[in-house]
Amino acid sequence: MASELLSTKPMDVILNEAADTGHGLKRSLGALNLTTLGVGAIIGAGIFVLTGEAAAQYAGPAIVLSFILAGIACLFAGLCYAEFASLIPIAGSAYTYGYATLGEIFAWIIGWDLILEYAFGAATVAAGWSGYVLSFLQDFGISLPPQFSGAHGEMMVQFHGTWERLARIGPTLASLHIDPMSLPHLTAQFNLLAAVGIALVTTILVIGIKESANFNSAIVIMKVGVVLVFIVIAGAFVIKHPATTIDVNWKQFIPPNLGSYGEYGWSGIARAASVIFFAYIGFDAVSTAAQEAKNPQRDMPIGIMGSLVICTILYILVSGILTAIVPYSSLNVADPVAVGIDATGVAWGSFLVKVGAILGLATVMLVMLLGQSRVFYSMSNDGLLPKWASRIHPKFRTPWISTIVVGTVVAIFASTLPIDVLSELVSIGTLLAFVIVSAGVWLLRVRKPDLPRPFKTPWVPFVPIMGILVSAFLMLSLPLETWMRLIIWLIIGLFIYFFYSRKHSKVRLANGTNK
Repeated sequence: MASELLSTKPMDVILNEAADTGHGLKRSLGALNLTTLGVGAIIGAGIFVLTGEAAAQYAGPAIVLSFILAGIACLFAGLCYAEFASLIPIAGSAYTYGYATLGEIFAWIIGWDLILEYAFGAATVAAGWSGYVLSFLQDFGISLPPQFSGAHGEMMVQFHGTWERLARIGPTLASLHIDPMSLPHLTAQFNLLAAVGIALVTTILVIGIKESANFNSAIVIMKVGVVLVFIVIAGAFVIKHPATTIDVNWKQFIPPNLGSYGEYGWSGIARAASVIFFAYIGFDAVSTAAQEAKNPQRDMPIGIMGSLVICTILYILVSGILTAIVPYSSLNVADPVAVGIDATGVAWGSFLVKVGAILGLATVMLVMLLGQSRVFYSMSNDGLLPKWASRIHPKFRTPWISTIVVGTVVAIFASTLPIDVLSELVSIGTLLAFVIVSAGVWLLRVRKPDLPRPFKTPWVPFVPIMGILVSAFLMLSLPLETWMRLIIWLIIGLFIYFFYSRKHSKVRLANGTNK
């Protein structure tokens, strides 16, 4: 029984599936497309929202060190992903890597776990995206009925003539000592903008991977430009006014711990790193598009490591400048970067940040939905999910049914459920994937050292071991309730595996163990 659960998918079968036969996924992505795909997924909610929250609640100005710690964890894992992506250039990401090295049960666990990262992550981002779009439209006097501006059951309040979600405007009202219940308020029923956003992204993904990548690349250029403008404007302000910025706001770079784990101090840096890890989710999504890369052996490592390095540098600069110009205690708001640029006195700063956030979150949704549909495609090809999930559109050569189903489910979650605390759950799911991928690289080096590896992870086993240890450390920094949610989610997944997937597994069928 145990040996059946640990059945691996033969490498020759995987590499045969990776060949472009003209009937499967279309190979049309180059190194630039893959790099911008990663940047498109990484720069989003993390840089526009989580930076301020983590600084205010856990690390203070030392949020810079938290980003470095999270970036190091991603570096170790990214090197392992790069080796696998060049060795096994097929859709499925960590799921496929786990199947090739650790066995079917681990492959199923990681595939089920990736739903937390991609589908639930996309739903969370869609809800945030709708809030920025709503605020942007209101700047031009365009308002949606408040009943259709938030998730079902979400409280909406009217402030300064506009309707805002209480979850977003709450910190501002608290700082002004305004009781939300003293303002006009009502309960929302349906987040129309979140549903529309997911529908648009899903349509782009169905039409074609090349079109999706080009759309993503164009938006990535614009939103990186927005981030660079913030860095230049705010950075210049810090240089001109060091006495009122760095000397004051960085006086206690690492605020003293308040007596509990994670409340500032060094433990706060670790806790913040585990929370803002959500900000790094995306570089691994590049590997889900391996089967659509023109030259995956060369381009996949470039896309993975290039996007990771670019975004880590941007995160460190933004977080450092932000905590220098604004006291960290004032950053626990929904739009900390807007607060930061407002502090410079640049009047058009808020408009700029809203545009950047809208563009940034849109590409995050695109890449997350892309990743989820490709994971389902691979799992269906292996018999672990129904056949419809791997059907390819005859014209567009995309897994269109899987994409539409995933998009529909995510749209329902994003528009009807108030999902405002999923970042930690998404982070723990991603960290678990990193642990398995890092272990897989080490294990495959031991089992099959002679496999041709276009890109080789350096310093094995040091890098994989560090990938495992750092990711596990960040997982342990997350609260107990997040672990409980992960365990419950995995139990549901195992129930599906034992009652459906193991009976339809193609690997088991080939081995004669399908029972």
